[in-house]
Amino acid sequence: MKRFKVALAALDGQTVPDWVPLDLAREGIDLVVHECVNDEDVAQYAADADIVWLFGGSRVLTARNLALLPRCGAIVRTGSGTDNVPVEAATQLGIVVANTPDATVEAVSDHAIGLLFAVLRRIAVQDRAVRGGVWDRYRAWPHGPLRGRTLGLIGFGRIARALARKLSGFEMSVLVCDPLVSPEMAAQHGARTASLDEVLSQADVVSVHCPLTPDTRHLIDEQALRRMKPTAVLLNTARGPIVDEAALARALTENRIAGAGLDVLEQEPPDPTSPLLRLDNVVLTPHIAGYSDEYLASSWRESVNTVIALAGGHWPPSYVNRPERPRWNLDFGERGV
Repeated sequence: MKRFKVALAALDGQTVPDWVPLDLAREGIDLVVHECVNDEDVAQYAADADIVWLFGGSRVLTARNLALLPRCGAIVRTGSGTDNVPVEAATQLGIVVANTPDATVEAVSDHAIGLLFAVLRRIAVQDRAVRGGVWDRYRAWPHGPLRGRTLGLIGFGRIARALARKLSGFEMSVLVCDPLVSPEMAAQHGARTASLDEVLSQADVVSVHCPLTPDTRHLIDEQALRRMKPTAVLLNTARGPIVDEAALARALTENRIAGAGLDVLEQEPPDPTSPLLRLDNVVLTPHIAGYSDEYLASSWRESVNTVIALAGGHWPPSYVNRPERPRWNLDFGERGV
């Protein structure tokens, strides 16, 4: 009988820890590792795999080349976003798509708070001034205070819920725009559901936490930005293309919103001519929100646990689709959710 096979087809520059193949082998799972860059690689290394594993943001899997994976019952994407996975095509083929969002929840929510205060208190501008020999408290007068303001969350998954919890000490009102979240669920987390228009027009801080899909691409566009308060701050730690970067640059240049904190951009790294690089009311970081001293160890462990759950016939801790006719019949066993 053929042993269960996992093909790790993307490494995102990482080295597989020694314990990973050993832990999988103890569960009767063979691991094949190869950085696939094209269809030929996928066909050679993953055609007979039961699970295809992507560590990071590689886009080697496409709706077209899923046909090269006749045995594949699941795709595991290490990380939270699955915009680099053809989820719709996988669903039609009965392939489960799992991810590992818990590994980044604390880091991303912490980073969003860091961006918020860097923008509100204008810390980056002040730091650059002091380093340049300018000691002038009027050079970058802070915004605020935060206490009693309204936090608007676009998307209310794990990270957004953690962010709301961590900011609760500032006694903020929390509005949530998420079609999958009921008023009752939002209330359990001290929030209230609202329309996108309500979030944009009422929130003092608008933080983006939804996945990138065709429906959310440029969700924050020119019209959306015009609905925001002139004193509002926009945060994006999700995916760059959710925000229309050109429209945001115009809004920031014209001071139609107070500022923005961005960990993700439409083009990464940004074009050196991007106007965002010249604006003092935006704070930029290099898509690093999910990273921390603990990130890699947590990501490998959560990924291995996900693979073992799937190989054991169980739904994993996190997944993004439920195929109507799955290639595998999974249950909610002790390793599932």
